Amino acid sequence: MNKYFKYIGALAISAQLLSSCSNFLEVDPKGTDLESNYYQNQDQAYKALVAVYDVVGWQGGNLVTKEGIAMAASDDHYGGGEGAGDLNFVNMDKFLITPAQGPQEDLWRKGFSGIFRANILLEKIPSTNMDEGLKKRYIAEAKTLRAFFYFDLVRLFKNIPLYTKNITSDEMYNVTQASPAEVYAQMETDLKEAIAEPNLPNKVVAATEGGRFTKGTAHALLGKVYLWEKKWAEAAAEFKEVNGTPGQMNATYGYQLLGDFGNLFKGGNTYKFNSESILEIPHTTLSGGTWGGGGAASTEGNILNIMSGPRGYSAKTAGAPDYYSGWSYFPVTQSLFDAIHFDPRYKYTIANLDSLKKNGIADYNAAAGAQNTGYFIEKWIARNSNLPTGAGDRDLNWGQNMYDIRLADTYLMEAEALVMANADLSRAANLLNAVRARVGLGPVAATMENIKRERRLELAGEGQRWFDLVRWGDAATVLASEGFVAGKSEILPIPLREMDNTKIEQSKEWGGTK
Repeated sequence: MNKYFKYIGALAISAQLLSSCSNFLEVDPKGTDLESNYYQNQDQAYKALVAVYDVVGWQGGNLVTKEGIAMAASDDHYGGGEGAGDLNFVNMDKFLITPAQGPQEDLWRKGFSGIFRANILLEKIPSTNMDEGLKKRYIAEAKTLRAFFYFDLVRLFKNIPLYTKNITSDEMYNVTQASPAEVYAQMETDLKEAIAEPNLPNKVVAATEGGRFTKGTAHALLGKVYLWEKKWAEAAAEFKEVNGTPGQMNATYGYQLLGDFGNLFKGGNTYKFNSESILEIPHTTLSGGTWGGGGAASTEGNILNIMSGPRGYSAKTAGAPDYYSGWSYFPVTQSLFDAIHFDPRYKYTIANLDSLKKNGIADYNAAAGAQNTGYFIEKWIARNSNLPTGAGDRDLNWGQNMYDIRLADTYLMEAEALVMANADLSRAANLLNAVRARVGLGPVAATMENIKRERRLELAGEGQRWFDLVRWGDAATVLASEGFVAGKSEILPIPLREMDNTKIEQSKEWGGTK
């Protein structure tokens, strides 16, 4: 979606959408007139759609991202940060967050901001004067986007409001929460309707429309929804549509595993929106984000790049990695290091600063980083070879994209669904072993144990492990030593301010009544 960035920040769709409020429901009545005069033509509808997409890549002012929080909560990483550590991440790692303090507010705000923008577009676009085929495509994209935001929210919070239309100021204080089943049903409906729309393309041209959702994206999202609902057969069918023949190109959607695993994480522009990318979150070096202009919440650069790097890094030999000194977040645990150390993906996944320092190749300030282990996540460390060249503060404007869904991920999810359904285990094995063959590993049997291990090693550092552990019901066992509380720590608390003057109730898991 790189060509869309020129619009972001210049949009004035509605103060209702863009204002900073005491809670996500507050409506600025002054925005109503502005909104009523918008959505009149195709250009305005397009910019409104861009505004919905913009929320996909939002990063919280407290450095909060879904991927970062999920990494900190998993057994693959600690929270890290400077000195004693960043409380949002260290407390997430140790399961010490509270309803009053934690990352939940940023994540709640992001999800519902995206939903509100999608709902207003869906409400207004039917009367917009524009090409009808393009209008239907925008509607399908908006429904897929709405499902995307709801999927994150229901997994993170469980007990959330469900909106399929714009909320007025008269309605905002009477909001109640829906059951998770109702939210999942709405996601199914949105995604099925999007998939059925002929004007939603099977694939897009990366150079001009990279990042826009396609029919393949909708199938993959629906597969994930079904997987979380334990609808194994339905999940397998959706993923099969995306995956095609294991190891071969899916001619319908253009998906194919990259031949070189390491190319997935190149920080430049060469491999953005590659054949393995199904849902990719765009970032750019050109948004000009500054600390004085809003910090991490104001940039479209990738803050995980600077967060993941070791503090005080300096090269000591000509052959040292060209890492850019970062902030020492997400140090890799000994557990992940031991699991992946002799795997072919190791060198693309783990930055072993401990070894570099001991051998005089490079140095870093180990004492300055919280929860230091000597191991960092290689996939996302900023590099001098990819220095931002645009305006703004360098730390905020790194341009590496993030994968939310990629093909190896859907291969392994389909294999999981097939094994859980005890159906077509031969295909499940082919999917699992195609992922392994890509990195030169031999075949193994299609068992849940093998699939779980493969997902950990293939997707390390990509924000998937935490969600996997919760979905499998393994989190309480794997994370027991970290303070995980079964029946509570699977979800985040509802932000306190969302319950001020509303009917929203705290989840029972967090001491509430909902």
